[in-house]
Amino acid sequence: MSVPEESSTVVIGNFDGVHRGHQALVQEAKRVDPDGCVVVVTFWPHPLSVLAPDRAPALLCPLERRIEWLKDAGASEVRVVNFTPEIASWTPAVFVERVLGPLQPRHVLVGQNFRFGRHAIGTPDALTEMGHGRFQVHAMDLVAISGVTVSSTRVREMVAAGKVAEAALLLGRPFEVGGVVVMGDQRGRELGFPTANLVAPRDRAVPSDGVYAGWLEPSGGLDAGRRLPSAISVGTNPTFEGVEQRVETYVIGRDDLELYGVDVTVTFAEWLRGQIKFDGIEPLISQMSDDVEAAKRALS
Repeated sequence: MSVPEESSTVVIGNFDGVHRGHQALVQEAKRVDPDGCVVVVTFWPHPLSVLAPDRAPALLCPLERRIEWLKDAGASEVRVVNFTPEIASWTPAVFVERVLGPLQPRHVLVGQNFRFGRHAIGTPDALTEMGHGRFQVHAMDLVAISGVTVSSTRVREMVAAGKVAEAALLLGRPFEVGGVVVMGDQRGRELGFPTANLVAPRDRAVPSDGVYAGWLEPSGGLDAGRRLPSAISVGTNPTFEGVEQRVETYVIGRDDLELYGVDVTVTFAEWLRGQIKFDGIEPLISQMSDDVEAAKRALS
């Protein structure tokens, strides 16, 4: 890593989802050194995907979003460390010399649960000892909201349970899933509710099967950059014996959107109901109409 031109305050962690605890850490760095350069150091891919792929968590956001949100929180720049088995084998002392040393920080901020070095044996207290005479370590307590400790793990649990409104409180923004719109089965258009379909990414957190109110934001076309109110279905289409989990989004009141091949962001506001297998087309259409009205009320 190159050395910053000015003295830096370094914030280091994984930062999946850049939730309100992560945001508070970056904002504290700005408070500690208002005139300095706040450098956030993060790791990609997730360390567990390298060390124990079978236990790797479903990520809350892609790397590009992580960088964007860290800068929104106040980072002057974001340094991404490519996490490898070699880095995992470093002792805490080697980790400090090779990751923090080149940045020549005056201050280093971490969360109380930050661990580093081989077998994750490095702690904030150990980091404080290693930094003596070189940099000052600030270990922040974890943020709690309404009695719930904010963590990426907790947000993942809420998303997996369909509790998207609760997840948004911890994230500081609604949960989202992004991707390129693919050709679906064309049933939505035949039923009067054309949808933009995303295949649920395997390495990403996706809300549990059900119907949600939210928004769709296309990256291209006439509606590029607009948040369009939507009813969103997550699941396998059990009425039609589907097997592939999809995120299918109907933009309320719109049947003119041509989004195949367009990168879109689907944002979840509120859970409406669980997934249901219907006995035929008519009860399905009736329920979809009800879902659209429920989504309108939720988003109003």
